[in-house]
Amino acid sequence: MDKKLLEILACPLCKGKLHYDKKAAELICRADRLAFPVRDGIPVMLQEEARELPADEEVPEG
Repeated sequence: MDKKLLEILACPLCKGKLHYDKKAAELICRADRLAFPVRDGIPVMLQEEARELPADEEVPEG
């Protein structure tokens, strides 16, 4: 994930900072506990495409 792109991207719901989980290829919004997929290097920033993070799942640092 390009660092410059990551700096300008924000959660489409809360406008908060996103954290890239390279292993899962997801952009994580810690505030909303959502994981947005990154497919072929392109972030899919649609709420309906996001995966909800279960309460017991640790949010990766990054």
